[in-house]
Amino acid sequence: MKSSFWNNYSNIILLLIGIFIGSLVGIFAPDFVTYLKPIGDIFLNLLFVTVIPLVFFAIVSAISGIEQQNQLGKIIATMVLTFLCFILISATFCIILVYFFPTETPKNISEAISENIQNSASINDQIVGFFTVSEFYHLFSRQNMLALLVFSFLVGISIRKSGETGKAFQNFILSGNEVMKQLLLLIMKVAPVGLGAYFAYQVGTIGPQLFGFYAKPLGLYYIAGTIYFIVFFSLYAFVWKGRTGIKAFWKESLLPTATAISTCSSLATMPVAIESAKRMGVPASIANVVIPIGTTIHKNGSSISSIIKIYVAFQLLGWNFFEPMNLIMALGITVFVSAVAGGIPNGGYIGEMLMISVYKIPPDVVPAVIIIGTLVDPLATVLNSVGNILASMMVSKFVKVEPL
Repeated sequence: MKSSFWNNYSNIILLLIGIFIGSLVGIFAPDFVTYLKPIGDIFLNLLFVTVIPLVFFAIVSAISGIEQQNQLGKIIATMVLTFLCFILISATFCIILVYFFPTETPKNISEAISENIQNSASINDQIVGFFTVSEFYHLFSRQNMLALLVFSFLVGISIRKSGETGKAFQNFILSGNEVMKQLLLLIMKVAPVGLGAYFAYQVGTIGPQLFGFYAKPLGLYYIAGTIYFIVFFSLYAFVWKGRTGIKAFWKESLLPTATAISTCSSLATMPVAIESAKRMGVPASIANVVIPIGTTIHKNGSSISSIIKIYVAFQLLGWNFFEPMNLIMALGITVFVSAVAGGIPNGGYIGEMLMISVYKIPPDVVPAVIIIGTLVDPLATVLNSVGNILASMMVSKFVKVEPL
């Protein structure tokens, strides 16, 4: 049991230890933190150069492999629409909460971070730069993430159209995807040291008031997530089968919820979630398709966390998160992070790279959002895993299949 607990929560525990030690250094030895900042910068740079090729390999491999699901037709179409609606609903709910419960930014933090902000280009240049680049090698810059996504989708579609001739290239992509995932996992082993050093620098230069700044968005996430679980999941169950659906959901959702909390893994929770959905009355032919795919591309908890992290980044920079264009881009980033990046280990960090690219913000805010993303992981896993059960219920409402 102890070994299992350590395996499931070691990343969070070690990160907290790193942050704690870094905070002590920042408080009691502020003159020393300038020597620690290069350690944090090295970690971030390794993260940046690993995530970019990982995005390319992951997207291309995902798109090129979709063809095997084509025969599922209406189930897949209904499932994708359900996933998209759930993600947008949870993200919009979170936007409303951060609007009514704002976080105050420490007075000197914006100036400390905003030094690296780049000059804004014209709106026409920004539109062109969002989707394309003028040179191939520019695709692999973290400033051009959206262009890389577009290119990756096109390459994935081209592999599908190449048939047997493209198999060798597809195998290369699949192999590259696995290698880059393992590289990212390897780099993340030093995250407690890298983020601890960066946190020491932030505490030393900004002050202990930084702790209060982190506390509110973390508290807001857990409040938002709990409300979403109780209210919205019950509402989805009601839409499925009225009061009978609510009763079935609350009776059968306790085991997958406990599994998600104890393992902190959507993948480990998937078998339990499938069996729970079947006991609720979801046809096996739907549960066996929707929940495994949803484990990769449907993340309610990640969508809420994405909005929280983008909001925190804007607060750190002193920007207005609630401008219409910023909100639209935040929803777009959230859909990508919750869907496409969902199957990648530590895939939330790809969201940070996309955020940097789309909003043209300095990478100094990345440690803050990484810390928040890590600390909300237990509840996020619950929302992600149990949300897939609700998605299978909704699909079964609109797609009638013969029981197996």
